[in-house]
Amino acid sequence: MTLKQSLYEQDFYTWAHQQAQALSQRQIERLDWEHLAEELSDLGNRHYDQLSSRLAVLIGHLLKGKYQPEHQGNSWRATIREQRRKISRLLYRNPGLQSRWEEALAEAWLDGRDLAIRETGLTESIFPESPCFDSQQIRDENFWP
Repeated sequence: MTLKQSLYEQDFYTWAHQQAQALSQRQIERLDWEHLAEELSDLGNRHYDQLSSRLAVLIGHLLKGKYQPEHQGNSWRATIREQRRKISRLLYRNPGLQSRWEEALAEAWLDGRDLAIRETGLTESIFPESPCFDSQQIRDENFWP
């Protein structure tokens, strides 16, 4: 086990700061290439996971609004507004995520559906297994089911 690997495994914080310093000083001999590549890939995946997670919450609340309109309240609307705003900001700051929008939407639909089922107590068969809102509706600040 090399010193770089050992530090990476034992003290990620220090490892990350040392790697950042080596990069900024262009000291390529100090770089832990394998772990740097892994961490950069993971960093990108975290943004995708955040998009998918926020979409799931948004979809869950849109479904709750569609199938339990009598329970729509300020909290419900605030959650929808917040998720839309944060999704928009995430896509603005990470334009490359736009190419994975449909993938994230498909993944998030099932999670959002599950959330709506759990939180409403309604039977599973009520909620569609495939999207009943299109991408434009999901992102549209003026769309309310």
